[in-house]
Amino acid sequence: MNMKKTAALLAISALISTPVLAAQSGGFVDPNAPTAQVQTGGFSGPDGTIVTVKQAQDMKDDAWVTLHGHIEKRTGDDDYLFRDATGTLSVEIDHKHWQGQTVTPKDNVEIQGKLDKDFNSTELDVKRIRKIAG
Repeated sequence: MNMKKTAALLAISALISTPVLAAQSGGFVDPNAPTAQVQTGGFSGPDGTIVTVKQAQDMKDDAWVTLHGHIEKRTGDDDYLFRDATGTLSVEIDHKHWQGQTVTPKDNVEIQGKLDKDFNSTELDVKRIRKIAG
């Protein structure tokens, strides 16, 4: 066999034997199927200082913040109005970040994300949301 055929066969066999990993983002879940533990990695420790909406509005663009409050209403496809005792803030929460949680305006939540500041507006690009007691 010549080198080109050998290289081609090796490439094809590598593609065929490589497992394809896909994240499930909803749909049917078989309760009898075995579950796999997936380690996602990252930092594990205190989440940092919790700030208020008013404090967040005075912070720099791209600052990472944690806020406690309520999702008051939906204002667009992935856009919501968040409220705490100091005011309101527009937040963007991609569907994947809900992680199956159902949140109502009565639920107290913790949101974490990156501030996106424009000339006259501030929005939080939420990367994590979870219900909290309170």
